[in-house]
Amino acid sequence: MFFCQVNTSDFDYELPQELIAQTPPPERGVSRMLVLHRDSRTLEHRSVGDLPELLNPGDLAVFNDTRVFSARSFGRWEDTPGKVEVLFVEPSGRNPGAWVALCRSTRPALPGRAMLLADGEIRATVLEKDAADGHLELSLEFNGDLFDILDRTGVPPVPPYIKRGPGDPRLALDRERYQTVYARERGAVAAPTAGLHFSKELLSRLDGRGVGRAFVTLHVGPGTFRPVKVERVEDHVMDPERWTVPEKTAEAIAAAKGRGSRVLAVGSTTVRTLETAAREGGGVVRAGAGRSTLFLHPPCDFLATDAMLTNFHLPRSTLLMMVCALAGREFVLAAYREAVRERYRFYSYGDCMLIL
Repeated sequence: MFFCQVNTSDFDYELPQELIAQTPPPERGVSRMLVLHRDSRTLEHRSVGDLPELLNPGDLAVFNDTRVFSARSFGRWEDTPGKVEVLFVEPSGRNPGAWVALCRSTRPALPGRAMLLADGEIRATVLEKDAADGHLELSLEFNGDLFDILDRTGVPPVPPYIKRGPGDPRLALDRERYQTVYARERGAVAAPTAGLHFSKELLSRLDGRGVGRAFVTLHVGPGTFRPVKVERVEDHVMDPERWTVPEKTAEAIAAAKGRGSRVLAVGSTTVRTLETAAREGGGVVRAGAGRSTLFLHPPCDFLATDAMLTNFHLPRSTLLMMVCALAGREFVLAAYREAVRERYRFYSYGDCMLIL
């Protein structure tokens, strides 16, 4: 069998920096939406508010209900005035009560050193540092609920291409808008950004159209922004992320498939969850939970996803590769060039794309 190597450079495109959205649109549900029709290889310029009329009664929309917490915390070393910035990632799987985190400081984060975070409400001691990826394991001391402390004292972990300085007034906007209206399960350090387009009114209109609604959970980690540094795509290794598919969602997907309706995955994190569950379920999405390292890139088959709503992604990113796997690399890159010509807004706070 002839095999054509897929290279990271195959997923590059030119993007003017001014098209990277720094703030969300004035309100949810008004973003522009570029529709990709896979069968006809045609593009259509619409609004996300048109989504109900582009779906059929009986279709099922699946959302990621993870909730972003204010994972970025600031403080100082306990024994010096040196400043530290910590990004809490997830609870440790090895030491109860400990957390995995990333740290920025001019001083090395060596085991045994302690830092005071969140206006002194959290004392964090370095237990271990992973030399390969820089992740720390921190032993934490605090009173009360950790998420409550971080949400009160920390900063929303918007991605690095959204520029925010200390005391930036837009941080208050991020607390509200870098979160979906249906977020429930706290644990993500990045928002499932396709879901940011949905207002309660748009969700209600989908209900009225007869489009079903179901939820999965994938706690998005910082690896979603990790660049692909290898040239051969298949050499890249994804960071693991925690996922859950409830029994009710698995049943809704089976029912939709059974009646010939489409499953619309809202966002790349939902796609990753559904495709992980389908692979573990022998081709069928079954209820379950785990840690996904699934990397969807061309060429691959999609077992659960019939349609996808997604934002525009960074060049050479794993997210762009996923979209290309679903809709075809040349078609997707042509759509991106069209989006640049038409001055769409890109990335987390930007406009979106519907793949049908």
